[in-house]
Amino acid sequence: MSEIIKSHSERTLDEWLYYLESIHPSEIDMGLERIAVVAKRLAIDLSFAQVVTVAGTNGKGTTCAFIENALLMEQRSVAVYSSPHITEFNERLRINQKDVADQPLVRAFEQIEQARAEISLTYYEYTTLAALLVLMSVKPEFIILEVGLGGRLDATNIIDANIAVITTIDLDHQAFLGNTREAIGAEKAGILRPQQPAVIGDKQPPASVLSYGEQLSANLYCRGRQFTIEPQQDGNRWRWQSEQVIYELLPRPHIPQDNVATALMVLKLLAIELSNQQVITLIEQTKVAGRTEILVDGCQVMLDVGHNPLAARYLADQVKEVSAKQVHAVVGMLSDKDIVNTIKPLIPYIDHWYLCSLDVARGANAAQLREVFTEQDAKNLLSFDNVSEGYKMAKAHAGKQDLILVFGSFVTVAQVKSLYN
Repeated sequence: MSEIIKSHSERTLDEWLYYLESIHPSEIDMGLERIAVVAKRLAIDLSFAQVVTVAGTNGKGTTCAFIENALLMEQRSVAVYSSPHITEFNERLRINQKDVADQPLVRAFEQIEQARAEISLTYYEYTTLAALLVLMSVKPEFIILEVGLGGRLDATNIIDANIAVITTIDLDHQAFLGNTREAIGAEKAGILRPQQPAVIGDKQPPASVLSYGEQLSANLYCRGRQFTIEPQQDGNRWRWQSEQVIYELLPRPHIPQDNVATALMVLKLLAIELSNQQVITLIEQTKVAGRTEILVDGCQVMLDVGHNPLAARYLADQVKEVSAKQVHAVVGMLSDKDIVNTIKPLIPYIDHWYLCSLDVARGANAAQLREVFTEQDAKNLLSFDNVSEGYKMAKAHAGKQDLILVFGSFVTVAQVKSLYN
């Protein structure tokens, strides 16, 4: 019996995911009309929990993780829904920091398949509904929803959040969100709700975000106004301050400092009262897979899913601060990303490049990556048919005091991580 024609109750999680990839003509088909109808049929309702929805160009995953860790420190139950995953699909929904098991997802898929009837859902819409059904069964006190793309038309936006969060706004996914920060900001502001709190972590948010918040009479908590950060001890430590709370002498985080600052404002609005020492502990302990993640395998290896110019600029700052004799960069990207302006910020800090083709839908090939480099830059370029080959060559060339940087896509990082599983 083929996987496709098995009855719904006989399918494994992998078979369901294969099936979901086949039932809608587009990988991305933005809009809430389809999913809203099916959600109503399923009686989706998360009113039992405090819901935080997190949008932004970068920093969503790390902001979610910091909030999650703080809630767990306070012995509160919390679930996080995010996408995409790096290695296993189950990573997309974690409950009290444990990835969801296969069976609850399979049961949810069976319910959705029956409820959707004539309605075609994308893979992402289908899997978002599955996560919401699982959460209705588990009923955690807090639910953190990471927006997949944009905000206004993202599947997560069928839920009215108690707190909306926008981390950063920059150019990415322009084909879907627009070609300016103002246009992209307007899409991300779509997660705001009337009279509800919204935390804006971007240091210079587009006017479109602020004006929409004002139209809704949303309670805006903006970086630089309602909460601030400033360096202490010659930049070795830092202070976070809101109108009522000050945290001082905070250490340098493993995740971007800006996202810690945003998360602390969210925790304040959730009435989570943390001591100064608790915040220090959280900062020291919060690490996120695939975000400047460090492995040691003969030499240091840094894994980062960064795939747009803003992420690359942050990554360049991180590489500058690593004490390495030479830096080897293994990069693979999707063709619809801004390849030129993602690679360029890193060129001054990389000694050897390993350009890898991605054999996935929308994957760029090594020749497209090579076009970024001038003749002068191109002296230390090697091209590979896949990430595994490129990474193995980097490992062969790197000395013990060198750094290997792997970046450009979730797919790129996943393929390297699979070599260690």
